[in-house]
Order: sequence, then C-alpha cells, then structure tokens
Amino acid sequence: MPQTLRLLLVEDSQDDADLLLLMLKRGGYEVIHTRVSEPAEMQSALDSGSWDLVIADYSLPQFSGIAALDLVKAKGLDMPFIIVSGHIGEDDAVAAMRRGAHDYVMKHNLSRLLPAIDRELRDAADRAARRSAEQRLREQEVRLSAILSNIPGVIFQLQRDASGRLSFSYVSEGSEELLGLSPSLLISNADHLLRLIAAEDLPAFHDCIAGAGTAAPAVPWEGRIQLGDGAWRWISLRFSPTLVEGAQVRGEGVITSIHEIKLAEQELRESRARLSELTSHLERVKEHERARIAREIHDDLGGNLTAIKIDLMWLAGRLESRETEKAESEKRGGDSQGDEKQKSMTAKIRQIDGLVDETIRTTSRIARDLRPGVLDLGLGAAIEWLAREFENRMNIPCRIAMTPSDPEINADIAAAVFSIFREALTNISKHAAAHAVDVEIQVTPLKILLRISDDGRGIAPADLHKPGSFGLRGMVERAGQLGGTLEVKGDKDCGTMLTLLVPLSAETGSTVTPDIAGAA
Repeated sequence: MPQTLRLLLVEDSQDDADLLLLMLKRGGYEVIHTRVSEPAEMQSALDSGSWDLVIADYSLPQFSGIAALDLVKAKGLDMPFIIVSGHIGEDDAVAAMRRGAHDYVMKHNLSRLLPAIDRELRDAADRAARRSAEQRLREQEVRLSAILSNIPGVIFQLQRDASGRLSFSYVSEGSEELLGLSPSLLISNADHLLRLIAAEDLPAFHDCIAGAGTAAPAVPWEGRIQLGDGAWRWISLRFSPTLVEGAQVRGEGVITSIHEIKLAEQELRESRARLSELTSHLERVKEHERARIAREIHDDLGGNLTAIKIDLMWLAGRLESRETEKAESEKRGGDSQGDEKQKSMTAKIRQIDGLVDETIRTTSRIARDLRPGVLDLGLGAAIEWLAREFENRMNIPCRIAMTPSDPEINADIAAAVFSIFREALTNISKHAAAHAVDVEIQVTPLKILLRISDDGRGIAPADLHKPGSFGLRGMVERAGQLGGTLEVKGDKDCGTMLTLLVPLSAETGSTVTPDIAGAA
C-alpha cells in the first residue's frame, strides 16, 4: 500500500515541483501537497494544516529556504526539513544544517532524495514517540507526586552502606507535616531523622534497617520521636528492600503516624484496668455482703426462730399439763368440749413447730449457699466440703487430691477460688452428663492450683464464646482479677478439664497482679 505523505513544498518552479512529486510517487508515496513560494503563503499553509515533510528550494525570487526554516522553527514544529537546490555552496549548506535543516540535496543528484526522506521520516517518528513517552512520563510523575503529597505520612527511598550509614535519595512532602523536617533537609543528612528518635527506640530502628531483606520482605518498626516543640509522637515505619548486596541495603518504605492509635490503646488499657478494678471491688463488696447476710440469717433470723421454737415447746408443755389435768377432771365428770379445743390447740402448736424446724433448715441452707462457714477453716476444707455436698446431691463420685499444706491466704482470694470451684461443679451437674469428677488442689505460699476434670461429654471450642455462656466467662474474668489464668480444655472422648492457677505473694498471701496498664 502506498504511504500517504503530507508535503509542504517551497518551490517557485512548477516543473521542478512536478519532477519531485513524480519521484516521490515512484518511491511508493501517495503525496498530498501544497506548493508555496512566498512567506505569506507559507505562514497560511503552516496555520491551516499539519505536515509530515517540508522540501524547500534554497533560493526563490521573493523567499528562501532559510526563511522558510525560520517560520517552521517559530511555530515550534518538529518535522523533517530538506533543502533541495541547484546551486548551494558547502558553507551555506553547513550553515543551514546548523540552523535546523535536516538534510540538503542537489537538484542534479536527486537520487539521494528518497533515502533522505525515508530516513528523516523514521527519525521524526522516533522523536515523536520519544516526546510522547516523555510527556506520559512527566504526567505520571506529576500524578505520582500529587498522590505522594496527599498520602498521610512519608514515602522514602533509603540506602544503608556497608559502614551502616543511612542516606535518603527521595523523601515525600509529608515529612514536613509528620516529622517537622523538609525533604531536602533529610536528603542532605539522614541523621536529622535519627536525632528525633527516642534513645531507647533507636537500637530497634537500626536493627530494622539492618535486618531488611534477610527475613520478611517488609520489616516493621514502631517508636517515638520528639518534635521541635518538645512533644513526643508515636510513628510506624515499614521498609521493603529492593536491593541487598552484602551489608548494603537499598529500598523503599513509608512512615506513618500511629500516635492516635497508641493513645487509644493506652486509654483502652487504662479503661480495662479501671473496669477490672471496679469489677474486683464489686466482687469483694458482693462477697462481703453475702457474708453479712449469711451472718444475719444465721445469727438474727436463726436465733429468732430458735427462740420461737423454745416458746412453742414451752407452750406445748403447758398445754400437755393442762391436758393431763383435764383428763383427771373428765374422770370426775368435767367439760369434754373444752378438752377437744385444747387438743386442737396442741396439734396446731406441733404443726407450727414443724414449720419452724423447716424454716431453720432453709435459713441454714441459704446461709451456707451465701458463704459457707467452713471457709473459715481454710480453702482446702471448704473445697472438700463442697465436693462431698456435690457427691451426695448428684450421686456422682468426686475424688479429691489435696496437698497437706494449707497456708493462710487472703479471705477474698479464698472466697473467689471457692466461687470458681462452685461454678465449675454447677456446670458439670447441668451440662457434662459425667460419671465421675476428679479434683486436684495445691495451695502453697507461691500459688493456688485447682484442677477439675470430668469424664462427661466435653465442651467444644465454639461453646467457650457462644452468647449466653456467662458462667465460663465469669470464671475467666474472676481468675483474671486474681492475676491468674483459667484454662478450659474439652474433648468429646475425654470430658472437660478446668485448670485455675493463681500466683500468690509469699509475704502476704495476696495475689500477684501484673501491670495491665502498660506504657504509652
């Protein structure tokens, strides 16, 4: 297929123009052309269309090839410009080439014209492609720069040489806002960043950069920096090496602010600590209140019921005496109707006495449930008592392995451990369908270890977190308040095992509470 060529021809001779067009047609070009011979025509042609090639005679009566070249350059056009002349000196040709002409051909040697046109068209296409690529690259650079400028944080390229010295080759504009340092300042000397980092966090920063490329593709680091106003801020850095040679590291990374996250974490830790402290206080208040109510039920209500029973017994005795007297009176012909009333009153008193006995047993049971008095004899004794109660009530054997040592421990701790044990037995009775229960308890000056195992249906991991599972969650929470742990393991073939471990202080017998507030 012929190649279309849009040609602007600067020529005053129609015969020479026809000859050039014929050569181009024979060379495989389908030419669309305009011939001009004056500056105004040339200017109009340049304004009215786009051209692939300009062929200009060097000398015209009212125009020249050099003048035509100047018009093309003034328009900022990059197209092949070839001078064809019948008489041009070597000096003039060289001057024209320096001025911007791409080639010149003598009219008596037009065989050079087609190869020159082919070459210059290829070169022009290459230049256009290069300009287009450069334009796209510039546009991409502008877009990338805009993106990097709007990303919260700092994008950087970093090098670490064999001696361990750091240098930045690129730093985004975000460094001014995040670090208070301009990109040019950091690029000139990376030590400006190192001076901001807290002394205790600096070794980990160097380890992060030094270890890049040896393990994970992206190495994280978190630390604190001190800004110019003296304020401390938390930042996070992720560094991804693209080149690692020996001790040399080169790569890209990002620095972001995590100060608000750290503040939120600190606030959450403090809130959890306060909540745990409040919960622990409420548990202590609840235990104390249970103990108080148990004492009042036992002492006041129990005492009153006992006094009522004594009075009833006294009244019953008096009535029985009167019955005896009435019986003797009957033998002498006494009042039989009065005797019947007296017997009815005696039966009623005995019925009330039975109700009082039942009420005394109920109040004793409630008092024991609130806080068994056996806790005053020690945690081991209380657990053994509760195990026997469970065994008798549920008809499930409950075997106990206990260390002989039972040192004095804080009453609140004993009550909390006892409460966890009671809740565990309640869960076994409700859900386990067990045939036997094994209990191991070790109480030493340094710890309390309580392990409860059953041979029931076990517990699935999902059951530990299902909604409404307040019993297990309550036990875990109470263990945490004691500074200890509660581990639950379940298997459908092996039942369930609960292991409670509470560390103690050897001096006071109180729990050793870890630092849960943390540092920010």
